[in-house]
Amino acid sequence: MKFFLVITFLFFAGSLIGWGIELIFRRFFSANNPERKWINPGFLTGPYLPLYGFSLVILFLLSFIDVSFIPNPHLQKLVLFALMALCITFFEFIAGMIFIVGMKIRLWDYSKNWGNIKGIVCPLFTFFWWLLSAVYYFLIHPKILEWLFWFTNHIEFSFVVGFFYGVLCVDLTYSLRIMTRIRHFARENKTIIHLVELQQQIRLKNEENKEKLHFWLTMKSEELPLPDQLREIIERIRK
Repeated sequence: MKFFLVITFLFFAGSLIGWGIELIFRRFFSANNPERKWINPGFLTGPYLPLYGFSLVILFLLSFIDVSFIPNPHLQKLVLFALMALCITFFEFIAGMIFIVGMKIRLWDYSKNWGNIKGIVCPLFTFFWWLLSAVYYFLIHPKILEWLFWFTNHIEFSFVVGFFYGVLCVDLTYSLRIMTRIRHFARENKTIIHLVELQQQIRLKNEENKEKLHFWLTMKSEELPLPDQLREIIERIRK
């Protein structure tokens, strides 16, 4: 039961924290946001990114690996962090391929980064995962049992976590409807839709039409561009 609570809580915390990290990155560092506007990251509507939730769970599980066979304690940590980074990179690759092959949607694009594989993973972001693994190991992992103790002694907080999963399920249903429409268009036109660029072009088109784009509802299911409009946006991206 405790193990289930830990996994549930970590996925919850990782999804929220990851959303915050991506929000800051896209606001101040992303090349796809030259206007430096606040952009809701990911394909979901709410403030969470499941990829980071799964990644935090992976870090938790891998932190128990015994690397004592390595004589140097500093080297032990370096090897452990490298293993964590590689496992998350592999998970990132699988998730990216699922969307590209199954949904015809590219959620992120590292094609311009050196050493990338299919534009889904690259050494630079593996290094970032290595740094985050170290941050997790030294700052977060030692606190997990303490957090779990607090969590089990504040049962009212379980309603917050339960509400999170309820909203996430509704959000998945809503967002997948939009992704399905995009997938149908992509298959008909034999192309891959870059989600970040699509969101950017929709925002620019709305600004041209002097329409306000809601931060949370970057792409509303009832206002998703019709095929002709979507084709126009895709042509902009290709140029």
